[in-house]
Amino acid sequence: MPAFPTGNAANGLSIIYSKKLNAKFYAATSLMETCNTDWEGEIQGEGSEVVIRSRPGVDIYDYDGTVTYQGLEPGKISLPIDQAKAYSFLDDYIQSLQSNIKEVDEATIDAAENMKIHVETDVHAVMAANAGLTFGDTTNGDVLDKSNVLDFIVDMGTLLDENNVPESGRFIKLPPWVCGMIKKSELKDASLSGDGSSALRTGRLGVIDRFTIYNSNTLPVAAGKFNILAGTKHATAFAGQFVNHETLTLESKFGKGHRGLKVYGRKVVKSDALVMSVVKKS
Repeated sequence: MPAFPTGNAANGLSIIYSKKLNAKFYAATSLMETCNTDWEGEIQGEGSEVVIRSRPGVDIYDYDGTVTYQGLEPGKISLPIDQAKAYSFLDDYIQSLQSNIKEVDEATIDAAENMKIHVETDVHAVMAANAGLTFGDTTNGDVLDKSNVLDFIVDMGTLLDENNVPESGRFIKLPPWVCGMIKKSELKDASLSGDGSSALRTGRLGVIDRFTIYNSNTLPVAAGKFNILAGTKHATAFAGQFVNHETLTLESKFGKGHRGLKVYGRKVVKSDALVMSVVKKS
């Protein structure tokens, strides 16, 4: 057990432990805004399955005086709840008595924030691997800078248009350095962005060519090459929930154990509504 320091330091100065915690920063997450989560709450636990039904397709034919009736068969997609992530930590009895902060509450908050980051990182990897559309050089990566970043985004939107992907609910997820390029691009001129003030002045990227822009540090990256994901939230199905929070009395410790389990499933269900590209710095 780590001892909770008390008393005086070696130089004779008194040690005072502040009740105010130092700020801890977390990667921003936007999973709920970019995935279809209509099936949240329908899962029971790891190993369960959600069957997603889709609108039945109706054939169109040339009428020649004869009418034949087509049976309706709704499409079905299985979303397995086959992923699980957990946290666990010790609330030592003696250390808890000596502490002047609510360590368990703070640790639980940290676990929840880190859980979101780990889950989103996993979902982004699945999205990148199963996107039905690709744009640019996905092997070597395309170099982006302030002179071509807007054209790159517009061209991705055009690719979605050519594949009849609806405009509503479109998103694009970009690493921070690409967002920085956008702020340095022509959009820094407020008259070109259509806003009252420029993106450079406000830092708000908002919507570009029908894409809601999300700044993300959880996108796949390897050897300096970053994945960009764009599409609609209906491309990826996600369902997840915490199925257990437990506080246990530990036999081998004077204290309590706290643990939580989150189960979830993720699947690209409309791959033609999701485009992936690979970009890199110059």
